[in-house]
Amino acid sequence: MRAIVQEAPGGPEVLRLAEVERPEPGLLEILVRVHAAGVNPTDWKSRARGGSMTGVALPRPGFDVSGVVEAVGRGVTLYEPGDEVFGMPRFPHPAGAYAEYVTAPARHFARKPARIDHVHAAALPLAALTAWQGLVDTARVRAGQRVLVHAAAGGVGHLAVQIAKARGAYVIGTASEAKHEFVRGLGADEVVDYTKVDFADVVRDVDVVLDAVGGDYGLRSLRTLRDGGVLVSFLPPADDVLAAAGKRGIRAGWTLVETDHAGMKEIAALVEEGRLRAEIDSVFPLEEAAKAHEHGETGRTTGKIVLTVAG
Repeated sequence: MRAIVQEAPGGPEVLRLAEVERPEPGLLEILVRVHAAGVNPTDWKSRARGGSMTGVALPRPGFDVSGVVEAVGRGVTLYEPGDEVFGMPRFPHPAGAYAEYVTAPARHFARKPARIDHVHAAALPLAALTAWQGLVDTARVRAGQRVLVHAAAGGVGHLAVQIAKARGAYVIGTASEAKHEFVRGLGADEVVDYTKVDFADVVRDVDVVLDAVGGDYGLRSLRTLRDGGVLVSFLPPADDVLAAAGKRGIRAGWTLVETDHAGMKEIAALVEEGRLRAEIDSVFPLEEAAKAHEHGETGRTTGKIVLTVAG
């Protein structure tokens, strides 16, 4: 089968198309013929250092998958050949999603929503699960709360805005002025141009902050939170952030996305209800994975980048 491989850490140029052996599903695993694969910041960060955040080498990049079940291993009852599925298999361990086929445990996938194509489905798993687990599992967002989403036009942020709205929250997003209309179209009640004002000077009485930016955003975000609020970061917060949060009863910490069959089913349900959609920034064929990484590393994308593989 065709797959993107890398033999050393480095820039996008280390990614190349190669012929590799097609995997076979093991016990409780399925073989998925990949139609589309999502591209995420963790992909190019892992490529640059030659390994995942766990220190495991990643000779085959990619985690987000949407495709069709080709075969099932022993013990699998959830799916059968021909079923359309999407998921984030094996994360944070190597999944090799930039390929024509992948194998993984059956419960690392969910049934693909019928109302969207494989490109839009492949854009969802990692980013949508990150937003879902941060907002729902960690912060327990509920109706009537005020939620601040940083980088609201980004891959995680634009999905987080929609998930928070689906939970009945009042949503404030930060984004550059050029992206305000897009973020409002997602359902945001307010959008703050972080390039012109300090969000900490204009946002108040927030119950939950979702921070995918890091750096000084953590300490500044505390100024927007009510006492007893929640600060969810996707990067480890500094000690001064934790100390300042503790003095005000703010629950602060960081979360790392994990494979989640139940969460994927919740995301699929929101999609089927028309309450969640992935914005596609750009689509590249599999053989142009290096160009996809180059584009992603500009930091100027809106929504998600996807590779088309088959179909």
